[in-house]
Amino acid sequence: MRIYVTGASGFVGSNLAHVFASRHDADVIAPGHDHVDLTDAVMVRRSVCATRPDAIVHAAIWNEPERLLSDRRRAWSAYVEATRNVVDAANAVGAHVVLISTDWVFDGTQGPADEHEPPNPINPYGFLKASSELVVTQRADRGTVARIAGVQGVHRARPRSPRAQDAGFGYLVASLVDMLAAGRPFTVWDGPGINQLATPVLATDAAELVWRAIEGVVTGVLHCCGAEHTDRVALAQRAVEAFELEPELLQVGPVPSYAIGSAPIPRDTRLDGRKTAARLRVELPDLGGMLERLWQDLQNASAMRV
Repeated sequence: MRIYVTGASGFVGSNLAHVFASRHDADVIAPGHDHVDLTDAVMVRRSVCATRPDAIVHAAIWNEPERLLSDRRRAWSAYVEATRNVVDAANAVGAHVVLISTDWVFDGTQGPADEHEPPNPINPYGFLKASSELVVTQRADRGTVARIAGVQGVHRARPRSPRAQDAGFGYLVASLVDMLAAGRPFTVWDGPGINQLATPVLATDAAELVWRAIEGVVTGVLHCCGAEHTDRVALAQRAVEAFELEPELLQVGPVPSYAIGSAPIPRDTRLDGRKTAARLRVELPDLGGMLERLWQDLQNASAMRV
């Protein structure tokens, strides 16, 4: 199978490309922004028509949260118009298109939200992703929206990149492992203004669910998440226990002012993925298994840095 992946240099995209190529022997086409500008419809169509993929997985984003509001024209183009260009190119070659979306399309009061719950985003990122979802569901001949949440894992394209805690769940475990494994304390934030409840998933586990959707031509909205909900502190504590780190080094503290931007963050973005599991004929990954696989990924990444 030939799969065209946008955003393969990013955290989620690099894991998608890794799983497709190394576990399923797919022919992965992963052009960078320097080669294909996704906001250029003609360029996108030419690239897709030249490579004729069976599926396109659209994971590319403009990852500058504060500028999504200050430069709305560019943000709309980078998210919604880029998605439209990808969908139109997919339709031109008969390819299945999968949009990687987010639990942040919800407002923080709807959890646990299932696949049919109407989105109600409260920040620019959620709004742009929800708008992009509509492009896929309304315009694609074969389209899938794969919402992922609280993504954990390693960055396959930049294993040496620094990790940091932010207002979301993503990268939280890798951040605390880096600190605690080095004997330094780590303070997990707890308080208002950040995403406190989610349904985290390992990036490679999410990629496996996306692969199942492509392989089975499963369309519509999917929740490619884990099977267990958790809060930030509980996730951190589970990771410390699973990785046999020093529990006294894990601290809980208030959210620093620099972590809260100008846009609101949904507090509770728990996803209910039971309908997705049934459609894909899989069991969603539990938290314990996720942490075991993440530990192995972190060990492999550390070996690469030596």
